[in-house]
Amino acid sequence: MTLSLAATAQTVDVPPAEEPATVPESEVAIEPTARDSEIETRITRILQATGWFDALRVTADEGIVFLNGITTSEAHRTWARDLAAKTAGTVAVVNNISVESRVDWSLEPALNELEKLAEETLAVLPLILLALLVLPLAWYASRLVARLAVLVLTRSIHSPFLRQVTARAISFPVFLLGLYIVLQVAGLTQLALSVVGGAGVLGIIIGFAFRDIAENFLASLILSVRRPFQRGDFIEVAGISGTVKAMNSRSTLITSIEGNEIHVPNSTIFKNVIENFTSSPNRRGDFLVGIGYDAQVATAQTVIMDCLQNHPAVLAEPEPMVLVDALGASTVNIRTYFWFDGHRISPIKLKSALLRAVKTALLNEGISMPDEAREVIFPEGVRVIGPGSESVTPAEEVTPSQPAAPEPQVTEGEGDLLTETPEDSGPAEEDDLLGPATP
Repeated sequence: MTLSLAATAQTVDVPPAEEPATVPESEVAIEPTARDSEIETRITRILQATGWFDALRVTADEGIVFLNGITTSEAHRTWARDLAAKTAGTVAVVNNISVESRVDWSLEPALNELEKLAEETLAVLPLILLALLVLPLAWYASRLVARLAVLVLTRSIHSPFLRQVTARAISFPVFLLGLYIVLQVAGLTQLALSVVGGAGVLGIIIGFAFRDIAENFLASLILSVRRPFQRGDFIEVAGISGTVKAMNSRSTLITSIEGNEIHVPNSTIFKNVIENFTSSPNRRGDFLVGIGYDAQVATAQTVIMDCLQNHPAVLAEPEPMVLVDALGASTVNIRTYFWFDGHRISPIKLKSALLRAVKTALLNEGISMPDEAREVIFPEGVRVIGPGSESVTPAEEVTPSQPAAPEPQVTEGEGDLLTETPEDSGPAEEDDLLGPATP
């Protein structure tokens, strides 16, 4: 048996241009364990078997292996160097294999990937079919449970919005059960638990991103519980007045007097003062009349009060009031307060009818209503003396003539005095959280 010292192969990587190898640091065997020709043959056969190298030439001299050739990958070049270093009898490796990139026009890699994708799809196809079957069934089952919950909760929960929220909270676990079945069959239970575990952080992120939406949702929830207004009420909030038509989870739809539809965010309504004009049927109106200083104020008050008491749209209780409001430049201003049914009677139509009746009644009693800007009244009259004429007093000229015909209580322009915004402004929308107006 031939004895030899153990030698450790040293590898030297050089660029494609041939460079001398460095002297190995470890001990080199005095007697090689294998001949150079055997080393060359062994390494050459292995490298040729891979098919990765072109113009391959392997030479060995005193255990130093020289690798020459062309490959298309740096990984192949490194692999050849490691192979030569591990070959018995190799002292050092000089790697002169160059790497040249080539354009591979072969469709074989793409076809292999498509084949692999098809195999994976066939493997998960039963899971996909199960998901397509279970998830829709779970979705429809949850909707059915929600509808049944709404019917059951109608008597106990009067707020439509609270009923919807409660019904969805009851039906949501039904859908989660179907999702859990799909994940359990697919072997993704741990993934589902991880998602649920990260729901807290995800909820915080979503809360910051959709802060306005969450704020409007919470405001709609509180408004639905407190119910400061109902569908069909005439309200004023944040400088906007009109009839409430619907309220959803984001905004409240208000129809203005001009007929425009205004969507007001629920958070805005919740943060501002809400003035509901139709929550109570009794509503107060007022108007101002100026009479001359020559007229008896008490007589004018009596005339105006008679007009109010004789009009069927004015309520007898609370009783109307006719009060002196101010002493103007040329008139005594009398402000009149009256009450009417705000659910039925239009305030602007009723005010028009009362002003007509009061104006006619005051003129029939000889009570003047001068214009502050252009007319000056001289109660004692002014003597006017002209050449060849007798003095004439203005008082003689303003003697009232025949009484004017009594004004009708309602004119064609005022219609029937009924409110122009009916209580029920049509069927409620699908997402209306207020429901129908309370009769």
